[in-house]
Order: sequence, then structure tokens, then C-alpha cells
Amino acid sequence: MDDTTGKPLAVVTGASSGIGRELAARFAEHGYDLVVAAEDERVESTAASLAEQAVQALPVRADLAAFDGVEELWQRIQGTGRVPEAVAINAGAAVAGDFTRDTDLADELRLIGLNITGAVHLARRVLPEMVAAGRGGVLFTSSIAATAPGPYHATYAASKAFLLSFAEALRYELRDTGVTVTALLPGPTDTEFFDRAGMQGTKLREQTAKDDPAEVAREGFEALMAGKDHVVAGSMKNKAQVAAGRIMPETAKAATQARQTEPGSGS
Repeated sequence: MDDTTGKPLAVVTGASSGIGRELAARFAEHGYDLVVAAEDERVESTAASLAEQAVQALPVRADLAAFDGVEELWQRIQGTGRVPEAVAINAGAAVAGDFTRDTDLADELRLIGLNITGAVHLARRVLPEMVAAGRGGVLFTSSIAATAPGPYHATYAASKAFLLSFAEALRYELRDTGVTVTALLPGPTDTEFFDRAGMQGTKLREQTAKDDPAEVAREGFEALMAGKDHVVAGSMKNKAQVAAGRIMPETAKAATQARQTEPGSGS
């Protein structure tokens, strides 16, 4: 990647599909060169499509659930010779089912490795250089699932709650540095998420309307550019759910979520 283009640099993880791919497209539309990362080979096609918009795009295939994968991405970012002006920490995974009786421990630990450990690792790598430069923004993709206990996707909801809290804490710590931190909270979105998580047959997968990932990405991008602390993206139903969660007891929120995510609830 040429470091003399004069364009700002953005980094987007989980960029091979869904919200991540759409976020990368928003950055390209606004004149950013990009480093796009994902574990699967489709990140190559993401980079190729971005290059059609007269920006440079470096694809990085790396397992961001693993320490070495995050370090590989960091080395590739450093190899550009540029400090990112924007970083969208978007890569994530979900596991569905009864935690005690249905799900696999290795899958649960991998989720934590990607959604939490990998996000913290990458943030700790990129933020010192951004703070030294005195500018930029980091976007964490959390979820409206962060605002309630999540029966039948317990570690996923908990990981998104971690990201929301982490983002708000970092934002406060960095308040005088010129670097902002924003949390993106989408609701159900029309991506591969439900099938990859094994949520087929749930009410959430089968009966709930889904938001357009391009619209979710647009709202996230605009919130990041505006320096907002968070944005609840998508439908008014998402915003109503978050608002209701501020007054409902945790037990009631857990029961409400369970009706959406319990295996077989879609029938």
C-alpha cells in the first residue's frame, strides 16, 4: 500500500460480509484508503470492490480470535507506514443454544476470544498511535443484545455488553486526546449472523423483520464521524427495546429475550 496517497486510512475487521463489508464501503465512498480484515477468503473480494472506488484497499486474512492473528493484522497496519484515522472493530461471532446442555465449550471460548479478547487486543495496539497523533475515532460493533441478558445466546449477549461498557469507558479516558470512541448497537440485521450462530428455528431468525446492513453501516459511520458515544441503529423497534430495557428488571428482560431466542420458538 502506497503511503503517499494523501488519503486517510481506515481499518475494518469482519469486512468479508454484512455490516463490516458495508462499513468498508462507506469509508471508501468518503475517500479513505483501507485495511480490511477477516478470517475467510471473501475479504479479498471486499478489497477488490473497494479498489473500484479509486482507493487503496489491503486485505488481511487473519484469525482475530487468536493472539497471533491480531498481531499479524497489527503488523500489516504498521507496514502501511500510516496511523489509522478510523478503526471499526466489527468482527464477531455468536453461539446459540442452552449453555449448559447444548453448546460446545470450544465454540463458547472462541466467541470470547474474538468478541472480547481480540477487540481489546486490537484496541490496545491502535489507540496509542492514534492518541499520539491527536486525532481519529474507533467504532466498536456492540448490539442491542448488550442491554439485556441473553438466554440461549448467553455469551454473545454478555460479550456485547462488555463491548458497550468498554467503549464508553475508553471514550471517557480519551476525552481530551482528540480520539473519540463510538459504540454501534444494531438490532436484527439481514446478514449471515443467524445461520452462522445456529439460530435456525428461533423466533428471532424466522419471524423478526431484519434491518438492511447498508443502513446500519451508514448510521454507524455517521455516528463515528460525528464523535457520538453510541448509536442504536436500524428500526424504531430497536430504539424502543433499548429504552424499555432502562426500566425493566433483569429477570423480565431475560424472559422477553428468551421468547425470541429459545430453540424451536420460531414454529
